[in-house]
Amino acid sequence: MHLFLKFFMDRRAVTPVLSNLLLMVVAVAAMSVAAATTYVITSNLRETMGERFMIEDVWFNSVEGVNRVSVYIRNTGKNAITISAVYINHTLQPTPKLKLEVGDHGWLNIIYDWAPNSLHHINVVTARGNRVEGYFKAP
Repeated sequence: MHLFLKFFMDRRAVTPVLSNLLLMVVAVAAMSVAAATTYVITSNLRETMGERFMIEDVWFNSVEGVNRVSVYIRNTGKNAITISAVYINHTLQPTPKLKLEVGDHGWLNIIYDWAPNSLHHINVVTARGNRVEGYFKAP
């Protein structure tokens, strides 16, 4: 019994054991934070990289005296997209939000005063910041 009490009363080995234990806890916590951060960054990057769409057709038309630009968009990526902005000739145009699921397609109808035989730069931007742009000539 005396040997048992002497073992517990000896504090020479307690400090190195506690310091090693504390070092392991800090290392595990740091690696957990690093792993969680990596997961968040790569999942956001994966969603952004999986977003693909294309402008299939652009029509310049006039309905009841109002000039419009109709843009036909197809989602060819692995994620649903939401069209958040359309720029014509580098000017933001008021457009309704268009949500396209994987494989879906749809029209964006934009009221824009275009001139015949003029070239227009159209830039379509998604909510995640991806864009498709091109030059299109009005008839």
